Amino acid sequence: MLSRFSFLLRPILLLPSPAMASTISRSAITLSLELYPTTFSIPRSSFNLSPSRCTARFAIPSSPKSSLIGRRFHFLCREDRRRTLSRPMPIVVASNKEYRKMRGRPAKSKEKRLELSVSICIEEELPDDSEISSIAELLRLNVPMAMKLVFDRITDSNYKTRDTSIQDLGEFESVELSVLLCNDEIIQKLNKEWRDEDHATDVLSMSEHIPELNLPVLMFGDIVISIETAARQAEERGYTLIDEIRILMVHGLLHLLGFDHEISEDAEEEMEEEEKFVLKSLGWKGKGLIQSAYDAETSENLNIENPNDKLSKDKKKKGSLRFYRPKFKYIFCDMDGTLLNSKSQVSLTNARALKEASSRGVKIVIATGKARPAAISVLQMVDLAGKDGIISEHTPGVFLQGLLVYGINGREIFKRNLDPNVCREAGQYSLEHKVPLIAFCQDRCLTLFSHPLVDTLHTVYHEPKAEIMPSVEHMVAATDIQKLIFFDTAEGITTNLRPYWSKATGDHANVVQAVPDMLEIVPFGTSKGSGVTLLLDHLGVNSKEIMAIGDGENDMEMLELASLGVALSNGSEKTKAVADVIGVSNDEDGVADAIYRYAF
Repeated sequence: MLSRFSFLLRPILLLPSPAMASTISRSAITLSLELYPTTFSIPRSSFNLSPSRCTARFAIPSSPKSSLIGRRFHFLCREDRRRTLSRPMPIVVASNKEYRKMRGRPAKSKEKRLELSVSICIEEELPDDSEISSIAELLRLNVPMAMKLVFDRITDSNYKTRDTSIQDLGEFESVELSVLLCNDEIIQKLNKEWRDEDHATDVLSMSEHIPELNLPVLMFGDIVISIETAARQAEERGYTLIDEIRILMVHGLLHLLGFDHEISEDAEEEMEEEEKFVLKSLGWKGKGLIQSAYDAETSENLNIENPNDKLSKDKKKKGSLRFYRPKFKYIFCDMDGTLLNSKSQVSLTNARALKEASSRGVKIVIATGKARPAAISVLQMVDLAGKDGIISEHTPGVFLQGLLVYGINGREIFKRNLDPNVCREAGQYSLEHKVPLIAFCQDRCLTLFSHPLVDTLHTVYHEPKAEIMPSVEHMVAATDIQKLIFFDTAEGITTNLRPYWSKATGDHANVVQAVPDMLEIVPFGTSKGSGVTLLLDHLGVNSKEIMAIGDGENDMEMLELASLGVALSNGSEKTKAVADVIGVSNDEDGVADAIYRYAF
């Protein structure tokens, strides 16, 4: 038989635990609470629960050392808000009032009822996300159900290891509990301040029960859950986010009731069995946090791949990055052979990954052999260029293999030109051997004769359309040249062009190769890596704060410089040899895969 219980929101004053009391100041967090009723159903048991209230409050004690002073929280309230109360409101539930005319007969004693009062709060720095709101709504119902079940259990079960400071629930009139959903930063600060452990955890339980006070209210305490850690664990274990949060909530509840898996093997076994029982009884997924952690450790030790990995990865691609804290402040990304596929296009999957990373606060910086107009043109096609994109004439970037570097507000901070004598000799070689040559001059491209391969530089690679110069001298005198590109077949470059020009340039220029059918000649002592270094110094960014993705030999220094260098599988063997990890190919959305896999 099911009985129905009403929840009514009401402000609640929390009493601190002894650990917190010493640091609480007189200043209080002012809350504006908007209240509304809701209901849920649970099976009857030995406790006859009166109308419970799902409240909207969470208190973190203010202390001189606390960085959480003044922090605001989102409170779980529906859109159809009915009233705002400035003081507690008496609970009145008509269905539970009984009026009888009685003459000379004492009223029958009513069976004692225990109120459950639960607060669900969302920390303000979490994204304004519909999934988080939905989870909070579910917790409004799920938390009291779990509380009811574990309370029933402790009255009928004997435990060997549980702390029994909370035992006779019949002596209380109500039980008050809060659950806070937050990010890793907040739970790490709480761990540091109250447990002297400077790291984030998935769940933290903070008891407020003081047996010596003999209060009619059981100040059960606070359960703090990191959404970010929960999201990562849900992905790793093949659960949905609500599955993982329920598991963490049950774990936190049991800690508040005196279970502690850390004190002994027997205690761990007892708490593990209790977790399994609660989750199974309520029909929730999972065997409990203790078993999940054990399974994860076992899989890691045995190097067993989770069969849900592909499913989890797909879920992550659909938008779960919003729950993840970025590991890097910047991602430096190459274009040809990396961000661009073999058709010289940015896939929609790569575009979505870049947008999502950018929306989470990661700065995307293009580091390419292309000219800036070409990079802007390509990224415009997938809505990544312009004011709200990742590239424009006003954003930092590294272009022409590091020979042109733009800093804050797109201001030019570095330019290096090729020796005119090298340019002159290359022009003469081009005319004599009929090998197409392109001279890159900031936002212009120059050539000596028309050729289909020259045309592809514009039509396929989106570089500025090449202007045909009447002679080598005209080309050299027209403007400063930063780099040259020879076009030929991959075999022709490997057999003829590269050996010749590696020797001919001597110590006046360097020969580099980004794609198989192009050979680039750049000023001596320069590289994409040196351009990235200059830009990092300009931005005041440490190389430990960046991730870099590339494929060609011209990306080697950049990948070595970064905290994490990712070489795509289509890249050169030399590049893959210096990378920290090797990702999938550019035709398999390698950039997106690297972002989802390593950036969060």
